[in-house]
Amino acid sequence: MSTAARAKKTARVLGRTVVALVAVTTLAFSGYFWTALRLVQQNTNTTQILQVLEDIPNSPPVDDGAIDILLVGSDSRTDAQGRPLPADVLRKLRTEGTDTVNTDTIIVMRVPRNGGKASAISIPRDTYLPIAGYRDDKINAAYGAVKYLTAERLQAEGVSDQAERERRSDEAGRKALVQAVQDLTGMRVDHYAEINLYGFYLLTEVIGGVQVCLKAGTSDPNSGANFRAGPQTISGGDALSFVRQRNMPGGDLGRITRQQVFMSQAMKQLLSAGTFTDPGKMSGLLDAVSKSVVVDQKLDLATLAAQAQGLASGNVEFATIPVTSIDARNERGQSIVTVDREAVKAWVAQQIGETATPTPPSSSSVVSSTPAAPSRFGPEKLLSLDGAHAVEARQDVPCVD
Repeated sequence: MSTAARAKKTARVLGRTVVALVAVTTLAFSGYFWTALRLVQQNTNTTQILQVLEDIPNSPPVDDGAIDILLVGSDSRTDAQGRPLPADVLRKLRTEGTDTVNTDTIIVMRVPRNGGKASAISIPRDTYLPIAGYRDDKINAAYGAVKYLTAERLQAEGVSDQAERERRSDEAGRKALVQAVQDLTGMRVDHYAEINLYGFYLLTEVIGGVQVCLKAGTSDPNSGANFRAGPQTISGGDALSFVRQRNMPGGDLGRITRQQVFMSQAMKQLLSAGTFTDPGKMSGLLDAVSKSVVVDQKLDLATLAAQAQGLASGNVEFATIPVTSIDARNERGQSIVTVDREAVKAWVAQQIGETATPTPPSSSSVVSSTPAAPSRFGPEKLLSLDGAHAVEARQDVPCVD
């Protein structure tokens, strides 16, 4: 055999060996990822919310061409099992003990069944609308108000077991929130995922912080937000303050922009920080999930993980519903965000590719700072690790107000 032939054969063998090694490594890493994901699923608290949703009147059709996941961030001062958080934890969260539950983050993640691009539609927490079983109020009050009223009713009816009252009142509160979202958007909620303040805090600690960037320095004594201008890494209580700051341009809409950017960056950090292969980080993640995350019983976390990859890579389009005012007042003197509900449904229908007949409000009636179309963060380079969903974190973090 000639020298050239031997060299060619050696190259072929070496090439096959490299391909085989890459394949084995990929499969091993992917297998570890899915094993870790199963552990997370086993540690995740579940809710029977889908069962109580079946009797919501005038619900949109079940099969609308996509899977719609309602993502909820609550400021509950209890853990996912309903146990009150200790005083030292509340101090870390820069908040106080209270019986109320507000849902300060409300996002509908829409995943087309045909494999199309996913989208995430944000609803301002102060959006004023009718809440079934309660009254006209901010949408972030739906969960807490109905939960409280239900717990009182159950106690009056003689339900003495506190855990039972907690479970049933939680389901009633979640149902009221889902109904409010469906009535406002015309979208059918297929799955539900909720994380509380404590979980948010723990998650940012596990991944070593989240990279953010501010256009200007900011300070808010109410939330504890005190940040310099420019890029920085925040975690724990600082991360909570970053997404909860109130005295900022655009009010509720400005806060939503921060939440959207923060979520994208947090997913990048989570999927690129070796969380699923580092025993210490994995243990921290499982602890955070068990204390803070609640999902419906039929939600497959593999589906959620796939969307997290899209969120981290910039392949999910963010949008915020149109509003008519961000500084209105209700009859009780509260600051609220007002909307034209029919215009919101028409706008949502256009976003998700349906044909809508209602006419949206004229541009003069809509607050100029309201996003009129999805705002997409730039695409990221994905590392080809099959099911591992690893993501290369980007350095050019979008700067926000």
